[in-house]
Amino acid sequence: MTDRNGLPPYGTLTEPATLTIERLLPGPAERIWAYITDSELRRQWLAAGPMGHEAGSPFELTWRNDELTEPAGERPPGFPAVHSMQGEITEIEPPHRLVITWGSTGGVTFELTPQGEDVLLTIVHRRLGDRSLMLNIAPGWHMHLDILAARLRGEQPEPFWDGWARLRLDYDRRLPA
Repeated sequence: MTDRNGLPPYGTLTEPATLTIERLLPGPAERIWAYITDSELRRQWLAAGPMGHEAGSPFELTWRNDELTEPAGERPPGFPAVHSMQGEITEIEPPHRLVITWGSTGGVTFELTPQGEDVLLTIVHRRLGDRSLMLNIAPGWHMHLDILAARLRGEQPEPFWDGWARLRLDYDRRLPA
């Protein structure tokens, strides 16, 4: 199954513990890059926190998923209203590639590839240790990217937590047991 752009609508396991998810977004690449690296723009779809501009720069991301959409939807039990994570930039090539550490996983790569007036954003999240972690991260990335796409198109995104819960059920059916 593919979306209208010929891309898989869901993230896929490209290796046993590696999630890859792609979105075709309205460009140019510099615009998408700003939404990934600028705290004020990033907080509108993912998490806030200043980020340096060179490899080795530390950063902290702070999620406030209840504030991403209006309404937010119903937050599942056990999920805090605010969550923060420390990380480090390991590779950076503006405006095309950003690689960062991500908690106890193998890190996340953001690749931006211009395609005409649009930009293909590919996110690769490595070393997702077990299925339960994948079932939190895959729908999370999916929903955060849906919000980014809606923001870039000037549309109203689906309530974050409602979309996350729906997508978690979808990924539970799609990911290997």
